[in-house]
Amino acid sequence: MIRATEVLSHTHGPADTITLDETARHRRRMVLQSDGGIEFLLDLPAARLLRHGEGLRLDDGRVVEVRAVPERLIEVRGRDGRHLLALTWQIGNRHLAAQIEGERVLIRHDPVIADMLRGLDATVRDVEEPFDPEGGAYDGHGHGAHAHHHD
Repeated sequence: MIRATEVLSHTHGPADTITLDETARHRRRMVLQSDGGIEFLLDLPAARLLRHGEGLRLDDGRVVEVRAVPERLIEVRGRDGRHLLALTWQIGNRHLAAQIEGERVLIRHDPVIADMLRGLDATVRDVEEPFDPEGGAYDGHGHGAHAHHHD
């Protein structure tokens, strides 16, 4: 079976794509099938979150690009940067996966958390987007922790 043992930070002209939600993109070793039918064994040294736009280099040289499925999420915005920072602390204090951006934070849809954030004067709205949360402090795969390769 063809194996993928290397993750590339981006791709140029991939042979195919594989479209997965955030949960299915957190893998180490698993048989996967690309959108076009290429079956391969993902065989990484450690579990990690495969990020939207990364490439999986197959041992025959082809690259399969990872695509994130849009998911039901909550977009959180604050009154200003300081308020958004305080809201982000509240999210992190509850150990929730979060995609942190300059003007907003995305979290998984959760009505209870949404109500809590509204109670803290956050602007909260439902969105459907790919989810690419921050890596954990101990997984070695936070943004910028992966190598940058060109194929």
